[in-house]
Amino acid sequence: MQKVAIKVTNVSKIYKLYDTPAARLKDALGLARKKNYREHAALHDVTLEIKKGETVGIIGTNGSGKSTLLKIITGVIRQTEGEVEVDGRISALLELGAGFNMEYTGIENVYLQGDMMGFSRQEIEQKMEDILGFADIGDFVHQPVKTYSSGMFVRLAFAVAINIEPEVLIVDEALSVGDVFFQAKCYRKFEEFKKQGKTILFVSHDLGSITKYCDRAILLNKGRKVMEGTPKEAVDRYKMALVEQEEADYREHASLWEAGADSGKWREKLPLNPDTLEYGDKKAEIVDFAIMDKTGKVTNIIEKGDPFTVKVKVKFAEDVAEPVFAFTFKNLMGIEITGTNTMFENEGVEPRKAGDVQSVAFTQRMVLQGGEYLLSLGCTGYEHETFQVHHRLYDVCSLTVISNKNTVGFFDMESTVSVESGA
Repeated sequence: MQKVAIKVTNVSKIYKLYDTPAARLKDALGLARKKNYREHAALHDVTLEIKKGETVGIIGTNGSGKSTLLKIITGVIRQTEGEVEVDGRISALLELGAGFNMEYTGIENVYLQGDMMGFSRQEIEQKMEDILGFADIGDFVHQPVKTYSSGMFVRLAFAVAINIEPEVLIVDEALSVGDVFFQAKCYRKFEEFKKQGKTILFVSHDLGSITKYCDRAILLNKGRKVMEGTPKEAVDRYKMALVEQEEADYREHASLWEAGADSGKWREKLPLNPDTLEYGDKKAEIVDFAIMDKTGKVTNIIEKGDPFTVKVKVKFAEDVAEPVFAFTFKNLMGIEITGTNTMFENEGVEPRKAGDVQSVAFTQRMVLQGGEYLLSLGCTGYEHETFQVHHRLYDVCSLTVISNKNTVGFFDMESTVSVESGA
């Protein structure tokens, strides 16, 4: 009988949400006379088993509880209710480099991480060649990690985590670090682990990777386990869950944009960034925006290959002679991947008067690889041939692209392949 590597039984995680730090402090000190917080269930009564030697994927929308579940299994946080049992040494690729000391050199941090994982200095020395070879950051290993680029930092952290011979490997979107060559190296190591019969628990928005590497897949939605089955069954059910999740809200709010209603806005249905960088002279202001899928639903989840639309609504506080509307997508490292504006598209916008409201829709097909991206929006213009920024919103919300097939790099060239025999 196949042994169990991970057993999760009726696990729930409840977070207390306070309106102010003072309310949190009063509750911690037992001084609150009444309940001064709201409860948020990140996980609700989740039960699952992972057998030794299995590779199991966990999928679900943002906020479904995937990362919370992994952190509970690895002991980073404790569950509110339920039991978790793990048989075997865990290596978790969750928050890479979280335990690094920025003042230490790369070598010193390798020893530090090894010590935290329960290895002796001698055991780490035996693994050092493999770790440094995998990280491949050259002489920088002798420099303080505070001098590293973000790419070098995650390479070293990944190399340490993956070369300690774990029995259970837990991965949360960490296989997308570094350049494409390093990612290829990571996936080869991943396949090597599978061949060695090690247990792997894998979270990814890249549905192609889930289908390719996993024996089973588990779907979470709003903190609950919806189903488990073959990767294809789980991916198909995931897509259905996206439609079901959005359908009711869409029917309620579908006419707001066209009606110009102020009682509800499209952006309220999107995961907004509380740290959005906003600036401009506000002669024109972005008052609403949306990402829409091929059916016209407001959503931040788009399937690769599908048409989708970015819409922007701008209100003019003053006359603007030559307004220009724009959007861009960045990856999570802040690199601009793609974008356009009305000037690039030779779509001239008429001069606008104070009080005017202008809506612009950019429609295109999604060719970005599966993963997470950030949307930025802008309204600029020219005044007496001088460039003016009226309103910009940088990294205003996230976009998730789900994909059954990813290629190399940021986007898919949609190659057609023909294989011919003979000379």
